[in-house]
Parts: sequence; C-alpha cells; structure tokens
Amino acid sequence: MSTENKIVLVDYKMGNYHSVTRSLNRIGVKSTISSDPEIILTADRIILVGVGHFKKAMENLHSLNLIDCLNNFALIQKKPVLGICLGMQLMANFGEEGNCNGLGWLDGKIKKFHVSNKLKFKIPHTGWNQIYHLKDSPLMNKIPNLTEFYFVHSYFFHTKNKDISLNSTDYSGSFISAIQSENIFGVQYHPEKSHDQGLQLLSNFVGL
Repeated sequence: MSTENKIVLVDYKMGNYHSVTRSLNRIGVKSTISSDPEIILTADRIILVGVGHFKKAMENLHSLNLIDCLNNFALIQKKPVLGICLGMQLMANFGEEGNCNGLGWLDGKIKKFHVSNKLKFKIPHTGWNQIYHLKDSPLMNKIPNLTEFYFVHSYFFHTKNKDISLNSTDYSGSFISAIQSENIFGVQYHPEKSHDQGLQLLSNFVGL
C-alpha cells in the first residue's frame, strides 16, 4: 500500500483517533490527527472518527471553526471523506440526540433505536453483526455480502433516499449501516475494531 496519500483524521475532540491510526499503520498508511483547517484542506482524504454525543460533536465542530473547512473539502473540492460511527451520523441533516442540525451533506435523520424486545435486543447495539450490500461501491471491494463488522451505537441513520444507502444491518429490524454519495462515505460500524475486514475497508478508502 502506497503511503503517498495524505490522510488526515479530523480532531474535533470526540474520537478514538489512535485506534484508527494504528489500523492505518497496519496497512502501511501514515496519517495525521489535526484540527487545523489549513492542514485538513491540503489532505487527499479525511476521516471523521467519532464517539459520543451528536450535539456536543456539532458544537465542537463549530467552536473549532471546522464547518466551512469540512464543507469546502467535501462539497467543493469533492475529495474522499469517510465518517465512522458518530462521524457518519454527523453527515445527516438532523440528529435526535440533542435535537440539532448536522452537517447536512446527506439527506437523513439520526434516530434513536426503539426495539421490540428489550431483553433480546440491548441498547446500545454492541457486538458483531452482518452487513447486506445494497449497491456496488469501491468501498466494499473484496468485502463479501454478509461480512460481519463490529458495532457500538444507540442511534442510527434513517433515510428514504435509496441512492445513498450502501449497507443495511438487521437489529430488531433493518437499519442503514453504511452510506455513500459520490465522494462522501460513512459506516456506522467500526472498521478499526473489525479485524481483517475492517483493514480491507480502510485500504479500499485509501485507494479511492
């Protein structure tokens, strides 16, 4: 794997950045963790890692003056962006967790799980679960349908737009577990915690 691509993990104080950095290192890719808009805008690709509260994350992006920078990168320069877990959710129009607007890159709303059987389906949804491919994408190269990935989340991305729905997963009903619109990619699961299949996904993103 070439290390020529400049990969920046956007530091907005809500991410498990070092686990993603370690996974990138395992596939021979160096990365930088930064909240500096100048460094972010010169990247070839950026990753929005995220764990925690939707509203707090958006507040941090605003306070760090990263909104215009991220919009420029994703919507004007149209360079590849990967959102992981909360990072994917922030791409939506709106989040129920704190009832606030997201980045608005993709048509969707972040909703809380309401399960039918609370004894069988624990919230947060934690552990390994299968993904179903809904459309072809270079992000899914060499990742078979029904591959298992590792999840930790209480909210999910709800959209009626089938064109951006990349994967679905069943957990007390079906939900969208990955999205794509042109250069913008998001996965609800954690590739950095998903062993070989997670490394393959990160490798696919770096190779876009």
